[in-house]
Amino acid sequence: MSREHDLPQPPSRRLLLKSAAAAGALTAASAVPGVAHAQPRRAAPYENPLVRQRADPHIHRHTDGHYYFTATAPEYDRIILRRSRTLGGLSTAAESVIWRAHPTGDMGAHIWAPELHRIGGKWYIYFASAPAEDIWKIRIWVLENAHPDPFKGTWVEKGQVKTAWETFSLDATTFTHRGTRYLCWAQHEPGLDNNTGLFLSEMANPWTLTGPQIRLSTPEFDWECVGFKVNEGPYALKRNGRIFLTYSASATDYHYCVGMLTVDADANLMDPASWSKSPTPVFTSNDTTKQYGPGHNCFTVAEDGRSDVLVYHARQYKEIVGDPLNDPNRHTRVQKLNWNADGTPNFGIPVADVVKEGT
Repeated sequence: MSREHDLPQPPSRRLLLKSAAAAGALTAASAVPGVAHAQPRRAAPYENPLVRQRADPHIHRHTDGHYYFTATAPEYDRIILRRSRTLGGLSTAAESVIWRAHPTGDMGAHIWAPELHRIGGKWYIYFASAPAEDIWKIRIWVLENAHPDPFKGTWVEKGQVKTAWETFSLDATTFTHRGTRYLCWAQHEPGLDNNTGLFLSEMANPWTLTGPQIRLSTPEFDWECVGFKVNEGPYALKRNGRIFLTYSASATDYHYCVGMLTVDADANLMDPASWSKSPTPVFTSNDTTKQYGPGHNCFTVAEDGRSDVLVYHARQYKEIVGDPLNDPNRHTRVQKLNWNADGTPNFGIPVADVVKEGT
């Protein structure tokens, strides 16, 4: 969630037209004669938007059979949780405020992009925030809750995740691979002409980094540098002998899009040369379905426990008046993630909104 402003240059029309054509092909291929009522559900099995005015969404499917949802509230002043036994149920699930910004000092402003993780029998929330008196001094912070139910117990402030530099940093995510826990995040690297790149480090515990911190990616392609030079919002998905690390790029208006890094599961994750970067975005705005600025995604699984689900936010209109950060209408959305024959993810396009009867 970088601080972006409206910019006049649109993303590549070639990419948008290519995505729209692919959407038409997929819709035609999925048609099943004689099953008129089943067709809409096959094309869009979830009702979108899933949760309105909740950006940077994170959904964790826990072993208790529940989906746990958190996201950025447009007031940037609190951390919320929802819970449901189904993904669709998150739309109407009761929302609880489990932590609020401090009135003064650290963690007092810009409460952004919380992620909920279960680590070592405890709950952890990673989020970005700034001091109330210095609202762009944004850093990564961690909360811990030892209660089995994250809606209960006490959320303890474990402090700031200390990185190599005291610079603008945000959007931390964590994952394990072959017994090692990693943190990936976005940060401004001193001396580089960009806003944020992506970094990776091993962890000594859920709030402490250890060993070297490597740069995985920096904005270099045109589609990563529209308005602001941004790589942010990383999230890992392990499938088919590889780790796919998605991230978001460019301004948070309709230029916002998703890129992807890939590494072989047998490679050394802490060697930057092990990672390859897709030269084109994997998920972009779409004029046909009228979804703009899709990004800051994560992944979960469907109720069947097998089908992968893409979770992201997007707006329903292209033009924004003023600073996009002051526009509250980034809505949480979900859709099935498909797979190509070579084992790589096929994101498709952001699906159109579901129009309910009577609306």
